[in-house]
Amino acid sequence: MTMFHFFNCAILTFGPHAVYYSATPLSEYDTIGTSVKAAVVYLGTALVKLVFLAAFLNVSENESFDPYQELLKALIGFIDVAGIYFALTQLTHRNISQNHKFQAVGLGWAFADSVLHKLAPLWVGARGLEFTWDYILQGLEANANLVLSISLAALGSLMWLRKNKPRTLIPIIYLCAWIVATMPSITSYLRRGLGWHLPKVVGFELFTSLVMAFISWQLFAACQRPSV
Repeated sequence: MTMFHFFNCAILTFGPHAVYYSATPLSEYDTIGTSVKAAVVYLGTALVKLVFLAAFLNVSENESFDPYQELLKALIGFIDVAGIYFALTQLTHRNISQNHKFQAVGLGWAFADSVLHKLAPLWVGARGLEFTWDYILQGLEANANLVLSISLAALGSLMWLRKNKPRTLIPIIYLCAWIVATMPSITSYLRRGLGWHLPKVVGFELFTSLVMAFISWQLFAACQRPSV
């Protein structure tokens, strides 16, 4: 029963990545190489973030919300944006369209994040004798992160790869990218500052990810329309 619970949680956590790849044109254009490269860039970015976190943040014994520490975390979190920029603009890709490129980068980015932050807790905890909903919620959180990562890659694609975008949309694109990039700090405030429990935080993340995905899709579609 414990292994069955582990496999269920693992499928919920990592299965959507495989489904997204196979159900979209990404599999037809064989973009797995781009996703793997983006995953490697994510691992490098995570290492750089870890060094900065260890150098500039103080280890707190309590779980209280410290605005100064959280501001530093948010600033360090923008290293992810630099990583997305590198993955979109500096990596060599096959002859794929901009639409497929940002999806492949976002997919590889989200999968590496899930492996790095979800696999070990699942392996250690989901095989325990006592059933808990926490690991199912972590799987749902990984799904929200998948949507947010693809949305951030889409917004980055609009910021750095698309030159002829309407000027009126530029502030909205940057605002949405800022919101997605600071989501870890927002959820940390909800947990520590407002005392939200995990189910409520995950529900917020799922709702926010869907909203940001819809807005990113609308912005991408608007920027692809020919200018009159």
